[in-house]
Amino acid sequence: MASYGHVRDLIPKEGAVDPDHDFAMKYQLIERNSRHVDDIIKAMKKSDALYLATDPDREGEAISWHLSELLRERNILKDKPVYRVVFNQITKRAVNEAIEHPRTLSGELVNAQQARRALDYLVGFNLSPLLWKKIRRGLSAGRVQSPALCMIVEREIEIEAFKPREYWTLEGDLAKDNQDFVARLTHFNGEKLNQFSITDETTGSAAKKALLEAANGKLLVDAIEKKKRKRNPVAPFTTSTLQQEASRKLGFTASRTMRVAQQLYEGMDIGGESVGLITYMRTDSVNLADEALTELREFITERFGKDALPDAVRTYKTKAKNAQEAHEAIRPTAPRNTPEEIKKYLSAEQLKLYDLIWKRTIACQMIHATIDTVSVDFLCGEGNRFRSTGSTVVDPGFMAVYREGEDDKKGESEESMLPPLEKGDSCLLNGIRADQHFTEPPPRFSEASLVKTLEEHGIGRPSTYATIISTLQAREYVTLEKKRFYPTDVGRVVSKFLTDHFTKYVDYHFTANMEDDLDAVARGEKEWVPLMKEFWQPFKHLVNDKESSVKREDVTTEATDEKCPKCEKPLNIRLGRRGRFIGCSGFPECDYTRNVDDERGGGEPEVVEGRKCPECDSELIIRSGRYGKFIGCSSYPDCKYIEPLEKPEDTGVQCPQCRKGNILKRKSRRGKIFFSCEHYPKCEYAIWNMPLAQPCPKCHWPITSIKTTKRSGTQRVCPQPECKFVEPWDEPVTTAEKEADEA
Repeated sequence: MASYGHVRDLIPKEGAVDPDHDFAMKYQLIERNSRHVDDIIKAMKKSDALYLATDPDREGEAISWHLSELLRERNILKDKPVYRVVFNQITKRAVNEAIEHPRTLSGELVNAQQARRALDYLVGFNLSPLLWKKIRRGLSAGRVQSPALCMIVEREIEIEAFKPREYWTLEGDLAKDNQDFVARLTHFNGEKLNQFSITDETTGSAAKKALLEAANGKLLVDAIEKKKRKRNPVAPFTTSTLQQEASRKLGFTASRTMRVAQQLYEGMDIGGESVGLITYMRTDSVNLADEALTELREFITERFGKDALPDAVRTYKTKAKNAQEAHEAIRPTAPRNTPEEIKKYLSAEQLKLYDLIWKRTIACQMIHATIDTVSVDFLCGEGNRFRSTGSTVVDPGFMAVYREGEDDKKGESEESMLPPLEKGDSCLLNGIRADQHFTEPPPRFSEASLVKTLEEHGIGRPSTYATIISTLQAREYVTLEKKRFYPTDVGRVVSKFLTDHFTKYVDYHFTANMEDDLDAVARGEKEWVPLMKEFWQPFKHLVNDKESSVKREDVTTEATDEKCPKCEKPLNIRLGRRGRFIGCSGFPECDYTRNVDDERGGGEPEVVEGRKCPECDSELIIRSGRYGKFIGCSSYPDCKYIEPLEKPEDTGVQCPQCRKGNILKRKSRRGKIFFSCEHYPKCEYAIWNMPLAQPCPKCHWPITSIKTTKRSGTQRVCPQPECKFVEPWDEPVTTAEKEADEA
């Protein structure tokens, strides 16, 4: 029988954790699971023993403990034995072995989870009211989410402060034996070039002219360096690396990855037998069980031949800080369940994720790839040298099955091919290109790179990465645009407040050390109550101090170096109901304000080039209002013509109501996305979800829509309220994602 997750939680009000009585906790039954608890109670009354088989981690142990405590409180258990069974995969053999070798509940694991829950409660119930008083109502802060928010804000500040530098590169277009290739200038006039040796067009053009004259239409091969190198496969998946790779290759969010992985772990019917397809998916271990390694090596030999197998089993060490390594890596429960064999039993998204896990696991025990690399130096007159590099894969080894994706990949492909060359050969120079470049700021975090950075700093644990990300978005501290995280104005102010006043508690090292202490509790090396006291007393003292010593205006106001154009008083950056803005420090006597990103001094409004107002033929300008920027007539208030700054996006789906226009993707005044007919207000058809040009198979309405919820994931649904059609939906893979998968 299933408990459907947690059965008890702390009461949702102050006093749920009592620091004065060794952090005693007050729990209550989770209402939505009360029916399932009642079913378990009824079954327990007729049973002789209780076997608890929740997930094999701290959280799973806590669920088992809470369930057994509930049954004891209701006098259901009496003298009946309670067994804890743990398995890493839901297969017949694994479950039977676990039942044959049960253990008692682990007090250490339960204490570690209780300490974590108490910490999160105490931080949330003390910091959140402080944020309400010092910034605005409705805000909240979390022990682990706050350092993650600071990461995103710090990266944004770094990007804003970045000043690009210009530099130039020179490349020669060469040919030999009817094969074209490229070489880059590395030495000029006897000096080795660095990135900023040539920083303007004049210098670049002069160098190009001198090189063309010195070359006289050809370059001579001066030196050839050949190397043979090996590339080893990467380790099997942990929770973190699975989330990163699914983000890169499949475009999955962290929460979607975990939802689909949970389905694969719990298993499904494949040919008359219900079986779990992957091992437990919340893990930071890169180890594989001995029996799994034996099966993998046998399968690789059968499928790819003996030459594809290394002499010895490959072992890996985790790179994650504070890794627990209590379980195995994520792997298929049976290598012979190939994606091709079981695809008919899986949904599209299940197949994609299983295929990724299967290939990575197989590849991790295969032979290395052998790659030949060659570097060729070319002379171009006295003291000038070009270099060309290339490589060829001699034996793909594991790369025939799997290649790992990369975040923010830069540079050229190393797979460029060069023609056969010998020292002294002459190559035709078709031309020299002088190209301008600018240095770029560090990229904003994607889900993959944020998870990777959190793991590197030891912040959070495998089960928390997806929750950290979804919480930051739900609180509207960050937004995800084009798969990159941007901090909101409120997120920036919250981050600055925490960084300035609770520096220790959002410090990456402090958070990582706290995680390590909780792991020590789980191992029985530390007691949880002294750990809580060590944290609580200085934290509570700091909260009380900041409540009295910090003024709201100190938090929501930031000084600038500008003077007000109206009254000459200093201008400040302030936080309003709709975000940050620049206002006069002399308010309310002076009412000067402008947007943060407007030019200093509030210059002339930006004119929309090449367009006139369709109603009065005046200039159109970009204006700002309570809901952001928009295009309006310069003759306002005489002419009140306006239009959105961002044109609505055409979905290409015909409106099912009027059948005269397409449905457009629009943004409401409050920033919420919706979809409506292009002929609004003549046609008022509108829906909240992305339309799909596929009719409903149940009621035959001309369109369906794509709806995503946290509970059910992504589904295709009928937009008609009276129709209940719904089916799982998998987003098509884009061209970019396909290329990344093939790379």
